[in-house]
Amino acid sequence: MNMIRQGRFVTGRRAQRVGGLSRGPNGSVRDTPHSGRRDADPAAEDAAPIRDKPKTPAHGAAAPTARDTALEHMLEEAAAALQSRFTAEKLRLIDKTALTDELEMLLRPRIAAHAHTLGETDLADSVTYLLDMVERQIGPVGRDPLTTRKTELAEQDTKRTVIAAKTRIHPLLMTHIDAGAAAALPRDELADQVSDVVGDLLVQEKIHLNLKEQGALVSLLLDDMLGLGPLEPLLADADISDIMVNGTDQVYVEKGGRLVLTDVRFRDRQHLMNIAQRVVTAVGRRVDESTPICDARLADGSRVNVIIPPLAIDGASISIRKFSQDKLTLDKMLSYGSVSAPLATLLKIVGACRLNILISGGTGSGKTTMLNALSRMIDQGERIVTIEDAAELQLQQPHVVRLETRPSNLEGHGEVTIRDLVRNALRMRPDRIIVGEIRGGEAIDMLQAMNTGHDGSMGTIHANRPREALTRLENMVNMAGLNLPSKAIREQIAASLDLVVQVQRMRDGSRRTVFVTEVVGMEGDVITTQDLFQFIYTGEDTDGRLTGDFHASGVRPHFLPKAEYFGLDKALMEVMSG
Repeated sequence: MNMIRQGRFVTGRRAQRVGGLSRGPNGSVRDTPHSGRRDADPAAEDAAPIRDKPKTPAHGAAAPTARDTALEHMLEEAAAALQSRFTAEKLRLIDKTALTDELEMLLRPRIAAHAHTLGETDLADSVTYLLDMVERQIGPVGRDPLTTRKTELAEQDTKRTVIAAKTRIHPLLMTHIDAGAAAALPRDELADQVSDVVGDLLVQEKIHLNLKEQGALVSLLLDDMLGLGPLEPLLADADISDIMVNGTDQVYVEKGGRLVLTDVRFRDRQHLMNIAQRVVTAVGRRVDESTPICDARLADGSRVNVIIPPLAIDGASISIRKFSQDKLTLDKMLSYGSVSAPLATLLKIVGACRLNILISGGTGSGKTTMLNALSRMIDQGERIVTIEDAAELQLQQPHVVRLETRPSNLEGHGEVTIRDLVRNALRMRPDRIIVGEIRGGEAIDMLQAMNTGHDGSMGTIHANRPREALTRLENMVNMAGLNLPSKAIREQIAASLDLVVQVQRMRDGSRRTVFVTEVVGMEGDVITTQDLFQFIYTGEDTDGRLTGDFHASGVRPHFLPKAEYFGLDKALMEVMSG
């Protein structure tokens, strides 16, 4: 066994959610997926826990079936009975299993009374529906606020105790293990050996921890030795999309589209620098005073930017854009409200028609996500070359060549830029070239590639509107130092680019496609465009989410002949006609 020591050291049933019942447009009750719970309305805490009443069928709507009617009556009676037996306060304190049994007792006689139309499945779904309605009205059932608060305080005390123990044990641990041997061990085996050493050190230092606290301590120590230290729990949280470290004492995360300050802390600036160095070293890069800025990626594909002193005044800053294991498609975007059904169909058509597409948006607006979604329409037989600063695209096709830039070495030599890679990609017989982000002189090479037989190429750019994206593209061509006239650059853009897809992160944290703009051609010295789709904001709902409509302009797309070539012209015109 590969030992890491450098020498001898002496010294607790839960109701299952199966989908709820919701009211259809005619007031009938139908099966729908569980919609989640909402926060309780403080003003309604002592009101009836079930307030939804059956609605009268709308004029001209289909008549409800016998089963719909029976369900309506049964749920209405059960809701009234539940209201008479329990106040909102009692429902909060009751055990969830007991409430489930109570609901079954209320519903079973009513199911029996309608035995010719209702059965056991309706009983289970109705129980789930009523439980969901109760929790959306008053919050989680069976959770005493006082008990919950005590539990939270106990967890905070445990965390403080473990962190304090780690501060004392960590330097001692490092003097008693061989770091090189430890790094070579699998995590499970290393955990066993570290646990033995930690147990001895706790006895020596007279630190009293229970088994749960000792396990948490060993996990924190392993994260420091093998992973990214205090950031490991944040990386493991699937609900977190971004992690932003601003020095040793301030770590923010993005959760549900909103920034949240965490209680994560680093021991000191050197601890933070060690974590930053571990990130960049893993991908063969470096960050030091001579090169204080670095883009890198984690083993799982998450994108990382590191900037250190003297540029970062308050200590190293680490920004992590987490790699999503859930690969978003246009259909999933539709379910999230990021696009409408007609808009999703349009984007599928433009992806299949081999249009040259520029995806524009601000930081964190979902440009790469949209690029990944559009790339799913690429034929499996095509050869695709992707070019990025830090590889993060998730293409599903089998024939993909991934290229990544390289910084200069310590002597200032050996740098490989995106422009170098775009030029080289032209010699690799690609069907399509995809540039993760266009932000410099590579814009002219990308436009030339789009205009020389590489139809269907894509890229992203930082801009707030489609027209601004075209202006930025023109400015980036000038960065190549070719001194081309403005009209010549615009003609090149108009001849090469077919479509600009504008994505935006809204103030409620949601991402939406707000414009799909087609590049039509030139009129004089001006690039002419036309909007095919636009998102129009209308307000916000009771949950604070922004609402709006995706409007098709109804114009005849300029790329209709190309859609006809691919047999998609009729589908395209149906989408544009609404």
